[in-house]
Amino acid sequence: MNTISSAFFAGVPPRWIAAGCFALTVALYFGMKRVYTSHNKPYSAPFIAVPVLIIGLLVAEHIPYAVYFQDTRWLLWLLGPATVAFAVPIYHYRDLMKRHWLSLAVGVTVGIIAAVGGSLILAKWLHLSPDLQRSLLTRSVSTPFALAVSDKIHAPKELTALFVIATGMCGMLFGELVLALIPARTRLARGALYGASSHAVGMSKARELGGEEGVVASLTMMMTGIVMVVIAPLLPLILPI
Repeated sequence: MNTISSAFFAGVPPRWIAAGCFALTVALYFGMKRVYTSHNKPYSAPFIAVPVLIIGLLVAEHIPYAVYFQDTRWLLWLLGPATVAFAVPIYHYRDLMKRHWLSLAVGVTVGIIAAVGGSLILAKWLHLSPDLQRSLLTRSVSTPFALAVSDKIHAPKELTALFVIATGMCGMLFGELVLALIPARTRLARGALYGASSHAVGMSKARELGGEEGVVASLTMMMTGIVMVVIAPLLPLILPI
């Protein structure tokens, strides 16, 4: 499983390769972040460019995912504290929550229904396996929440993470196009759209639109994730999966 067939890395211990992959992932992230700040093109966004480059390296050099994950698993662990850190801007904008609590509650409810319902309809239409169906249900919430939900509905975590990443990429690439086609003109509506549909990546994109959009996206993302975790045990009982 951990055998590396690349001639370039022949004789190199897998432990060293894993450490190198970790260093390369971090370096690519900060490098692409600078590129994205300068050019602001969707394809240069770290969330899109870094996975593509890393996957290309792993495939080209025949490096098993298990080797890559040995050290980079710590990056996945950091998603938990990073998500908790989103509470800081939420605290600063607590007055915004008080003023628009009903709109936020409705947005979260509609977002969950649309995400779960749309995913289930798509999965049934494509005749996907039960594992794929369960993994798709969590695609619109941030990774730490999605992984917690996947435990409760017995969905493969690898597939869950894949669908969450794919959803974030789609939100970043097509979010502005969607906003141009629908009458979402207020900052509240624009931020909620990104937060409820594209989790942390959507929140990052919303911050580019404005500070209030970013805060609303953070609020919506956190609330959607928490609600999904709470209702997760009920999903297999009320949905045909």
